[in-house]
Amino acid sequence: MALLDPEMDKLVHEAKASHNHMGIGLVLRQCHDLFQGLESLTDLCGGDGTTARAIVRAYPHIKCTVLDLPKVIDKAPAEGVVKYVAGDIFHVVPPAQAVLLKSVLHLWSDEDCIKILAQCKKAIPPRGAGGKVIVIDIVLSSASGLMLETHHLVDMLKLVMTRGRQRDEKDWSDIFMKAGFSEYKIFKKVGARAVIEVYP
Repeated sequence: MALLDPEMDKLVHEAKASHNHMGIGLVLRQCHDLFQGLESLTDLCGGDGTTARAIVRAYPHIKCTVLDLPKVIDKAPAEGVVKYVAGDIFHVVPPAQAVLLKSVLHLWSDEDCIKILAQCKKAIPPRGAGGKVIVIDIVLSSASGLMLETHHLVDMLKLVMTRGRQRDEKDWSDIFMKAGFSEYKIFKKVGARAVIEVYP
């Protein structure tokens, strides 16, 4: 995007940062158990660290790492609360007890999602040691009214602007299993998005 349309690239990054500021507070308020017992977490495509810093404020014992592209990490604040790593989600994910993918996978094709999740699986310990991937994304359902309209509008946006799409629960299940995971559960629905725990 940066090469094709620098202005649009800047706009997308600003919109994502704004979304991170609003979205994580709701998750922290409504999903208390999601981060309980975690000692470390890697936030993939975590941008300026807004989400990771919010998690650390709520759970100071969790060591958070943000992985994003070098051009993003170069602009990240050096406050010492969160560790920043420049890299590529397709090649290596910094090890942690949990990996967070917040509004990431809907940008990618099914094949790419499987590759990303396979890297996540390598980065986490077995389920018995608390290993999990936390996916925060839309799960298409038989919702009606405004929620259904929101889901379809976002789906159209992803189909036009990215290689991704929105998925229903069966689509998500297929991707998780093909990436080598054994089980998942939809932890909670938060507005238009769902919080999904995926286990090795």
